[in-house]
Amino acid sequence: MTIEDRDDAYVVGHALAKHTLSHLRSVNTEQVSFRKGLVKLGRICGYEIIDGMMETEFVSITTPLAETTGERVKGLDDVVIINVLRAATPFVEGLLKAFPRAKQGVISAGRNEEAGMNEAGEFPITVDYVKLPEIKDDDTVIVADPMLATGSTMVTVLEEVLQAGSPERLVVLSAVAAPPGLVRVQEAYPEVDVLTVSIDERLDDDGYIVPGLGDAGDRAFRTK
Repeated sequence: MTIEDRDDAYVVGHALAKHTLSHLRSVNTEQVSFRKGLVKLGRICGYEIIDGMMETEFVSITTPLAETTGERVKGLDDVVIINVLRAATPFVEGLLKAFPRAKQGVISAGRNEEAGMNEAGEFPITVDYVKLPEIKDDDTVIVADPMLATGSTMVTVLEEVLQAGSPERLVVLSAVAAPPGLVRVQEAYPEVDVLTVSIDERLDDDGYIVPGLGDAGDRAFRTK
């Protein structure tokens, strides 16, 4: 298992995840390669969630030659993936490689850049659209957003998710996270497991992650 507990978050230590994130960080990585990198990173993180956060069980198997005992992952059919539009779309595409039978939800939420960040390091958040599946008590819910910066958007998204149900496990998954965002999520929802590939140094004065990887949505969809 290559998930490390860092108190405020769990960090994916898989070498291929680190390799892929380094590719995503580079300013020279163009749109198609960036989007494919997010898909690849989502798939790796999905497998790490299975390996490090989900239980297995022993089952009886009949092979063509004998009876034997095998091992299967429990709860693969009880996964809900929440796509925080829009940057998470390719990230979720990769997650679905690991969880092909997952139910999916969509939340369109974003910070008001014009209003700016207040003295507490928070942005006002606008929620434009919410469509969630039924969330059951035995579900594992994965809320995917490549960037966890101030935590303002994620706290708002989690509020929407928990209004829809109380899952057995709730995981926030990001590619990069900043310390203020980790603190804000953990203070608001201490029961949530935050999983990221990197805890970056800081936020700049505009609330962007440094060193980060830029605006993941703009880079994936070439809107700037």
